[in-house]
Amino acid sequence: MCGFEAPRNHEQAMAIDRRNGNTKFADAENVEIFMIDEFSTFEDLGFGGNPGPDYKKICVHMFYAVKHDGRHKACLVAGGHLTETPIDSVYSSVVSLCGIQLLTFVAELNDLEVWATDIGNAYLESYTQEKVYIIAGPEFGDQQGHTLVIRKALYGLKSSGLRWHERLSDAIRDMGFIPSKAERDIWMRDCGDHYEYIAVYVDDLLIASKDPSSIIKTLSDEHKFKLKGTGAVSFHLGCDWFRDDDGNLCCAPHQYIEKVMDNYLRLFGKHPHNAHSPIVQGNHPELDTSDLLDDAGRSINPSLDLSNGLSKLVDSTSLPPS
Repeated sequence: MCGFEAPRNHEQAMAIDRRNGNTKFADAENVEIFMIDEFSTFEDLGFGGNPGPDYKKICVHMFYAVKHDGRHKACLVAGGHLTETPIDSVYSSVVSLCGIQLLTFVAELNDLEVWATDIGNAYLESYTQEKVYIIAGPEFGDQQGHTLVIRKALYGLKSSGLRWHERLSDAIRDMGFIPSKAERDIWMRDCGDHYEYIAVYVDDLLIASKDPSSIIKTLSDEHKFKLKGTGAVSFHLGCDWFRDDDGNLCCAPHQYIEKVMDNYLRLFGKHPHNAHSPIVQGNHPELDTSDLLDDAGRSINPSLDLSNGLSKLVDSTSLPPS
């Protein structure tokens, strides 16, 4: 991952650290466990603890990643596949692309500032209703072997998305916002001569207001959300946001396309050529009779699709604003 070996479990992570002569994955695990403890995610029943017959034993595992800048990350994920599938929807709904475009359009018309912010460790802000527990593994240090009851909406549990959506909705509603009738993940508040708006995409918020800092202050001070990346929107949901020479607010996936270009160069050793369309003129994919991909081809096919398509769609250095 980004040129680094990524482990699949705790034992592999520690082995890679020893081989590399550092503690990068161990440090990432410690940061994650510290955060888990800070949110009181588990109730520790000690060795041999029995939460009762209503509780189901599941497992958790660490997911490891290496960012493009070399940062090593670890994330604890619950084995939600071991629990029964709920009948009702358990997902956190999200604002649509059309909704984002309408919000920014209305903001520009009403001279509103557009800010973005991200709520850190969002799911752990809410409590789970699932009755599940684990036996702690070696990544839990001194708690290894303890019975830990999961109290917070840990990533991986099937209902965690919905629990977080309910928690955030209660907070925004308490601030006087109501959901739009057109799209429930755009919240609006009447300010007399204009409306303020909050667009929600799970834990990413886009705020349109004449005083967005006051909304941020309420979210952090009163509702105790840990916010990051807060300020005038410059990057949100995979797109760069900027103003053109005329002062118009624009968005375009510059960084995403540059990353696709880099992946293409890494895979094929050359830059893709520019084209006005990702589809070759006169091409008929329904008549394709080429051979099926082998294992090696299938392993790179998702990256190939992106690199061969999106990167040829536009030249990132001359991308027109949308």
